[in-house]
Amino acid sequence: MIETLNGMIETVNFKKSTTLKLYDNVQNEDYPAHWHPAIEIIMPIENSYYLHFPNRDVELKKDDICFICPGCIHAIAAPSTGRRVIFQPNTTQLRFMREVEVLLSVMYPYTIVTKEDYPEIHGKIKELLLEIKKEYMSGDSFSEMNIYSKLLEMLVLVGRNHAKNYEDSMDDKMKTQDELVIKFTEICDYINSHCSDELKLDAIAGMSGFSKFHFERLFKQFTGTSFYKYVNQKRIVKAQEMLMEPNNTVTDVAVHCGFSSISSFIRMFKIHKGCTPSEFKNMYWKVDLHVAKNAAL
Repeated sequence: MIETLNGMIETVNFKKSTTLKLYDNVQNEDYPAHWHPAIEIIMPIENSYYLHFPNRDVELKKDDICFICPGCIHAIAAPSTGRRVIFQPNTTQLRFMREVEVLLSVMYPYTIVTKEDYPEIHGKIKELLLEIKKEYMSGDSFSEMNIYSKLLEMLVLVGRNHAKNYEDSMDDKMKTQDELVIKFTEICDYINSHCSDELKLDAIAGMSGFSKFHFERLFKQFTGTSFYKYVNQKRIVKAQEMLMEPNNTVTDVAVHCGFSSISSFIRMFKIHKGCTPSEFKNMYWKVDLHVAKNAAL
């Protein structure tokens, strides 16, 4: 269930003294298009569950596991009966690890792990999610630490599966180059850290040692998106963070996030977030003030 929604922004009300929220959800309730800074992991236990993303409608069948990345706009439709685990951990504190940041970028906007598509890891991820549910409900000491360790184990499984599939997609010559995944992880990390700079395809391709055309193909295979779409995605994430600071104007944010003009920034932000930067800023601070007021009561 969504407890706090203003516009399209959901404020996740974490369990007391934690940065975790988990629902054993049986409600026949639809949720409008929204997004949140926390990752969301959903697995139907009984019946299906229906997700709507900007470019695709998805039916999650029993035991399908969907990772919805932070900032991804989605709506949810529930069947008349059913049950599902909905887990929302705050991954902000984990993103100091380069591999976590890159993996979330690669998984964006969402990744669905099914028995058919991910036979080698699906069973283990399901097991870990059910262990997280049990630990969350127990309230035992150090349960938050244990839950985050299991979350990281889930992400490791997804990341290594992605790396294996990437290596398998290369031709025989490329398969022998074990450093390929490391190389593109480093490139994504560089883009993540320098997304505010003027990043040119030719220059980044030169860092990889490949021609521009070869780099474009390999980069899209690794990330699932084109070079410039990836750069814009990271710029929007940075812009979102800057808009959460009260003293930053929309113009300041556009300049500091590498956009060539205010109009291009507004257009790109609306594509990714479904609202303008000004609307986002107003909604965020309205929610933030509301939460602060309630905390003071």
